[in-house]
Amino acid sequence: MDRFFKLKQNGTTVRTEIMAGITTFMTMAYILAVNPDVLSAFKSGATGGDWTSIFLATAIAAGVMTIAMGLFVNFPVALAPGMGLNAYFATIILTSQGKFTFSMALTAVFISGIIFIILTVTKVRQMLLVAVPDSLKHAITVGIGLFIAMIGFKNSGILSVAVESGKDLKAHQYTDVLSFETIFHLGSLQDKGVILTIIGILLISIFMVLRLRGAILIGILATTVIGYFMGLVNLGTLTSADTTWVPDLSKLRFADFDFAGIMTTGIVSVIATFTFVELFDTFGTMVGTANRAGMMKNKEEGNKRVGKAMFVDAIGVSGGALVGTSTVTAFVESAAGVAEGGRTGLTAVTTGVCFLLALFLAPIAMLIPGSATAAALIVVGVLMVQSIREIDFQDFVVAIPAFLTIVLMPFTYNIANGISFGIVTYVVLATASNVSGKSQTKYPIHWLMWVLAILVVARYVFIGSQG
Repeated sequence: MDRFFKLKQNGTTVRTEIMAGITTFMTMAYILAVNPDVLSAFKSGATGGDWTSIFLATAIAAGVMTIAMGLFVNFPVALAPGMGLNAYFATIILTSQGKFTFSMALTAVFISGIIFIILTVTKVRQMLLVAVPDSLKHAITVGIGLFIAMIGFKNSGILSVAVESGKDLKAHQYTDVLSFETIFHLGSLQDKGVILTIIGILLISIFMVLRLRGAILIGILATTVIGYFMGLVNLGTLTSADTTWVPDLSKLRFADFDFAGIMTTGIVSVIATFTFVELFDTFGTMVGTANRAGMMKNKEEGNKRVGKAMFVDAIGVSGGALVGTSTVTAFVESAAGVAEGGRTGLTAVTTGVCFLLALFLAPIAMLIPGSATAAALIVVGVLMVQSIREIDFQDFVVAIPAFLTIVLMPFTYNIANGISFGIVTYVVLATASNVSGKSQTKYPIHWLMWVLAILVVARYVFIGSQG
């Protein structure tokens, strides 16, 4: 293992990597329940997908592609069907009034994956690593940290989202602080789930202050035990008649495509949106995780590994659609394993094996309450925000794009939106500064940044902000 994964070279051990992999799995295991819930929300007629088939597809796609990431790239990043992308997947079906089926959506995802493979083989995606300035890369890391924390706060109930009764969110204009508070506010501190999350945050934080190895993983397990005594963990599900321990792979919707039907719909905009969001989501997650793991200190080596990781990710997009689930992408929760000390592909392999075992041990995996994993995500957010010290906020050409990148990720609940605004504003401000000649600094603008800026503007103008 040391020779294959280069453990000593990366300053890690087998024990550390395995614990990091289990930690990553625990923080993202929620996708095993959430993804089937999202994609099976429309069960009527031919448009829907059943919960069991999507659960199987989620576990298999996540397990196989994450193991591939570890073995072929030696990168501690896990892949699974992405949140946001699965919501868009469901949305295009629900809003089509039966014209766009589940099979058609899978076909769109499959085609977008082929596009990614082409972009990766031609090294267009890898060029992003050179084109995007370091300030934006650090901003992406910080933004993802806040995004992860937002997921944790929202999933735990500490952050409550509400809309005034009887008012349309899109039509209602929130123009003052009081109106804004009707959307986001503090959840009920009497809620057991919220209390358990707060306990989990304190436990993990204390373990980290005491420099306890495996602090996040131990914190998740300890919080789960406390959750049992609070009545939030039901061991009775392990012996329930409805509990399935052996997966029925015959229910898997393998290669359930509809190429003929998709040609009669507005397929171009759907594929374009899937491709656009996945492009920036993956780039942000890869760079953010690599930065946190210290892999980008040697830019040449770091860029090479991230480039290989992008190829596995591209295959994962089409691979996920092949087994019957929405877009498979790199998960921001991988940062939890990195924070636990994961530095090599052994972390990813461990996470992938856990996903495959979940096919047989799903009832046990589902015992871990969302409050426990939410606490871990919030603490991981703290770790990733540390990259903000690398950004020069005295320089407005750097500061404004970085700020927009950071805040728009959590505020719009979308990584791609933050990166998009950061790229456009950097190109505009750097150009203005360079042309004016009033600044002593000459800001480099890679030609690909111009291309991306144009694509970003075109995407929002002609396609909209879905996804």
